[in-house]
Amino acid sequence: ILSLASVNQVLLLLLVLTVCAILYNKVHQAPLALRNETVDLESTEEMEEEIPVVICAAAGRMGAAVAAISSIYSNTEANVLFYIIGLKTTIPHIRKWIENSKLKEIKFKIVEFNPMVLKGKIRQDASRPELLQPLNFVRFFLPLLIQKHEKVIYLDDDVIVQGDIQELYNTKLAPGHAAAFSDDCDLPSAHEMVRSIGMQNTYMGFLDYRKQAIRDLGISPSTCSFNPGVIVANMTEWKHQRITKQLEKWMQRNVEENLYSSTLGGGVATPPMLIVFHGKYSSINPMWHIRHLGWSPDARYSEQFLQEAKLLHWNGRYKPWDYPSVHNDLWENWFIPDPSGKFKLTRPDS
Repeated sequence: ILSLASVNQVLLLLLVLTVCAILYNKVHQAPLALRNETVDLESTEEMEEEIPVVICAAAGRMGAAVAAISSIYSNTEANVLFYIIGLKTTIPHIRKWIENSKLKEIKFKIVEFNPMVLKGKIRQDASRPELLQPLNFVRFFLPLLIQKHEKVIYLDDDVIVQGDIQELYNTKLAPGHAAAFSDDCDLPSAHEMVRSIGMQNTYMGFLDYRKQAIRDLGISPSTCSFNPGVIVANMTEWKHQRITKQLEKWMQRNVEENLYSSTLGGGVATPPMLIVFHGKYSSINPMWHIRHLGWSPDARYSEQFLQEAKLLHWNGRYKPWDYPSVHNDLWENWFIPDPSGKFKLTRPDS
């Protein structure tokens, strides 16, 4: 038989346990704002909008994609999901590069692009065969590659992002516009450089106005062009307007009628977009697409201007991983060496 003292001790113990249980429940049923700070941060991140960024990883220039991804990831706190598009033969290389470098922390999906979708749609052009690489046309097929996102950023691989990608993602698209680009006539402080090295910034530089099909478009040859190396796209509008079908139509017409392949602008991915999006696109802040850094090994912007730029684009022949090139120190800041040793920078002393 338990003594009275023992009974009191048991009752006291039960009382203490009951009080502890009540306090525990009160703390753990408190509003989120009163709970441990780390829980609050995690729940915010789960709700944060995902920013899909599409970049291609082409054979021979994978270092470009790696540097671009590195620059984006290092300059934002946003929830970025990288869609890395490659051909079947190149995918193992880029996956290994990411998983065996400091980029292993990024969120990414690797998507295989099937070049058979281009069959019969590309006219061979011997002057610049690199422009006929299948991945140059990935931007035409965005809704086929990216399924679940309303808004997507597409970037050429030869870019470096110095600003917060969230700012570019926040670009407003007007109702009825499937995409936003930067106008070539809005490019700050570049007009002297444009005149000096013959860069193209009007439709005349990309389309052959001797052809009736081009004249029938009713677009003045002096109309400002845009550069589709940086795109903010609305996937709903893109699908609704059947943009991909329209682009494919002009690719096929070019195969039959040679409407733009041999013209000075170079490249066969820009002209169809200039036609399809004429008068139907929104504007990207010009500082989010400072381009033509690869048009000449001699053309230089001021260092101060380049430091203020949000995005740098080495479009043209002179790439920053090759030699000669300009401002390649800005690019190399973000380059991550290839763990497999296959991709090497070309430098004067190499």
